[in-house]
Amino acid sequence: MPGRRSQGESSRRRRRRRARSRSARAELSFSVSHMERLLREGRYAQRVNWSTPIFLAAVIQYMTAKVLELAGDEAQKTGRRCITPALLDMAVHNNSLLCDFFRSTIFSQVAPPWD
Repeated sequence: MPGRRSQGESSRRRRRRRARSRSARAELSFSVSHMERLLREGRYAQRVNWSTPIFLAAVIQYMTAKVLELAGDEAQKTGRRCITPALLDMAVHNNSLLCDFFRSTIFSQVAPPWD
């Protein structure tokens, strides 16, 4: 009969979709839930819009990727294989926009270089 469904087809319809995190739905590596928790605990505002932690996670992910890309380029220029705090500092200060953004930031030299 054309109107009837087979047993396999009806059981497929009943399956539930797996829950996806907000980070996965936004295709972000940084946790949206973590950003929301930090915003709420920091008491930056009385209310937080649903899109605010998503936007913040996306901006922080972009900034991190950009800084690491520039530091990787600096590492290649100097012939190094690892990114050190000194290379991060050099990459940020060689970029005019990032230099203004990170003006008051100090990149600590916690561990000795691997050289």
